Amino acid sequence: MTSTVDPLHTAIEPGILYFGTPVVLISTDNEDGSVNLAPMSSAFWLGWRAVIGLNARSKTTENLVRARECVLNLPSDAMAANVDRLALTTGSDPVPPVKVQRGYRFEPDKFGVAGLTPVASEVVGPPRVAECPVNLEAVVEDVRSLAAEDDVQRGKILVLELRIVRVHVHDDIRMEATNDRIDPDAWRPLIMSFQQLYGLGPRVHQSTLAQVPERLYRGPDIERARTL
Repeated sequence: MTSTVDPLHTAIEPGILYFGTPVVLISTDNEDGSVNLAPMSSAFWLGWRAVIGLNARSKTTENLVRARECVLNLPSDAMAANVDRLALTTGSDPVPPVKVQRGYRFEPDKFGVAGLTPVASEVVGPPRVAECPVNLEAVVEDVRSLAAEDDVQRGKILVLELRIVRVHVHDDIRMEATNDRIDPDAWRPLIMSFQQLYGLGPRVHQSTLAQVPERLYRGPDIERARTL
């Protein structure tokens, strides 16, 4: 029988539910040929697909919907200061009202402000971030509205499905004696948790799931990307 008494939990209503996700710097091309670079952390991956959530009126969203391509650059925890310089900047001019309220300012040179270096991508137009240990070139496969059933929220937040077409990594996070694996003990992603920036600590327990060979997860998107 389920207990009706729970002395361990309290019901609360936090404004955000960011319990800890990787920070992503998304590079996109603006309509005038300049480049936008924006930090975000509403992202997760399934195979060679990424799902991200963005404000529908952000410059990054506008660029993604129009040009259908981007680079997902994953910074390490050593890059926290670079990422933080972008925190209250936007590529939208004029600045959307909701961002004005939160203290954002228009910034046309995101790479310069962050102190980061653009390098050419192989397949997509937007540049990669040289300093980020991981660059994922991607194309947009689907765009849909979040909370479509809600009259107030409908159309304000978009969920985008991205297909990865190239993966670039720094050699120092590659697993020794392998060609295509990342060493989780060497990779130290930057994590956003309730508006604060964190790094990962050491491994806390051996994972049973890690006994499954990684090659068994390889999907058809990898072969598809080779043809580009």
